[in-house]
Amino acid sequence: MIIVDKNLCIGCGACEVICPKVFKINQEAKSEAISQKNCDCVKDAIEGCPAQAIFVS
Repeated sequence: MIIVDKNLCIGCGACEVICPKVFKINQEAKSEAISQKNCDCVKDAIEGCPAQAIFVS
């Protein structure tokens, strides 16, 4: 399961740029996983997150 910790997320949008099929910035200006499809880009989004707010469990 792909999880974005809303308390850590700063809403920079890097994950959405890196992996737009999985991440989207919502109305609260926080990232959310819009798909649970574990695409290859999810790992890149995790590594590219400056707040380290994305986890896979």
